[in-house]
Amino acid sequence: MSIAPSRIGIDVSKAWLDVYDASSNKVRRIANTPAEIAALAISLPPHATVVFEATAPYDTALRQGLSGGLTRVFRVNPRRARDFARAAGFLAKTDCIDARMLAAMGDTIACGEEPAFDEAREALAALHRRRDQLVEMRAVEKGRLEEACEDVERTSVSRHIAWLSAEIKAIEADIRTHLMQPAFASRAELLRSVKGVGEVTVATLLALLPELGHRSPKAIAALAGLAPINCDSGNYRGQRHISGGRRRVRRALYMAALAAIRSVPRFKTCYEAVRQRSGHAKVGIVAVARKLLVILNAMMRTGEPFRA
Repeated sequence: MSIAPSRIGIDVSKAWLDVYDASSNKVRRIANTPAEIAALAISLPPHATVVFEATAPYDTALRQGLSGGLTRVFRVNPRRARDFARAAGFLAKTDCIDARMLAAMGDTIACGEEPAFDEAREALAALHRRRDQLVEMRAVEKGRLEEACEDVERTSVSRHIAWLSAEIKAIEADIRTHLMQPAFASRAELLRSVKGVGEVTVATLLALLPELGHRSPKAIAALAGLAPINCDSGNYRGQRHISGGRRRVRRALYMAALAAIRSVPRFKTCYEAVRQRSGHAKVGIVAVARKLLVILNAMMRTGEPFRA
């Protein structure tokens, strides 16, 4: 006789966690602190299945506290969880109901297991996130500079842009230092062997796509939101569109594809063929971005550098 593993659904908020245990049908609330999470991890039965929504940065302590044990951890997309809730009849929304819904979701739908918590990758992701914030602020300030009418306003905005640029350079220097660590150095060098894949793309892939090299070509393309989705019914054949996935990874690969098309003949040939067939330049760029991702995935799996 085998005993089914316990199903635990956890609704994450800034101040607390609502924990639902399907075996006892009870919900309890604990503080979202490392000490309380450590006590929770000890109290969980062996081989329990824990499901919670991705709510960074509020789920960081939970991911760290549950990592490395016998517990199976599943971190699901909030939109997918909401779609499941509506389909399963969880129409009301409270913290307790969400915890119950997540436990039911883990028992019904196949979810990807969360990779083990990696402090080095988390630090790189934090630097990457901070760089994105600064770049976005600088773009907003540049827009304001174009619309500024008074000298005092232009002076202030220009000074702020200069400070943001200096801070971005400092963050990028920290990112380069992190990429030189043993945890990243060999993989970063492997990714750089492809012309068009720059430092920003390398940092994005290593920080936000830890599955690179461990998934099939179709699965890795879906994770990045570069897999075309069918829209067919009967004799109708609709146009394929990309959807979902990790937007920041997709943006980085799109920019890398633009550079690769100019630098690598095989990518340019692929782009021209798809553009002529579809009649849209962006479709060709997206096709190259997906091809580039599949190649990078194979390189990370085999450890062999890119050969043009």
